[in-house]
Amino acid sequence: MAYTYEYPRPALTVDCVVFGLEADAALKVLLIRRKLPPYEGRWALPGGFVQIDESVDAAAVRELKEETGVENVFLEQLYTFGAVERDPRDRIVSVSYYALINLLDHPTQAATDASDAQWFELSALPTLGFDHQEILSCAIARLRAKIRYEPVGFELLPDVFALSQLQQLYEQILERSLDKRNFRKKLLKMDLLIDTGEKETGVAHRAAQLYRFDAERYQALKQQGFNFEL
Repeated sequence: MAYTYEYPRPALTVDCVVFGLEADAALKVLLIRRKLPPYEGRWALPGGFVQIDESVDAAAVRELKEETGVENVFLEQLYTFGAVERDPRDRIVSVSYYALINLLDHPTQAATDASDAQWFELSALPTLGFDHQEILSCAIARLRAKIRYEPVGFELLPDVFALSQLQQLYEQILERSLDKRNFRKKLLKMDLLIDTGEKETGVAHRAAQLYRFDAERYQALKQQGFNFEL
């Protein structure tokens, strides 16, 4: 049964901040070039309107796949942005998300109302449409805080990695240098890394040992009150 309301209702959208890490350890964010107004031709975060028959989580997954081709990734709700004039089209509230991916595992492809999809380093961002710079800043702050108490950073790495890659990841996100000895000592003491018995290949420097994150062990330890902190 349909209902009518005395007061107008705001529309609802989702916006996704997708972080990726390249082989050179440069942290990047995925942006789309808008094909339609407003901000036609301007770079923005992937996102769109929530359909009447779907949840906001489902909408975020759908929009991310439709506009960039990215799917099956770590995706977490970030914050709700509801400033009255944040969108020139109408009264629109956006539920934002952030995602963490390894670039090599997720090639991008622009579609629907996006004419292009590209990765940008955080230090060289174009001007963004809507309030997407504010959303991105919020996502960066969340990532910098969360990476210290949950092992979400492993989502940005390949399945097997060297400890130097992991340290570079943390240094990129936290924007500061970390003591190599202390970082590795604290990490290895947690007993969350599986030694693959393999080493790097095709590198000019001394080949480093390769590890894999033990997600099952982490979940089991977490149930026992384990505190991940780096």
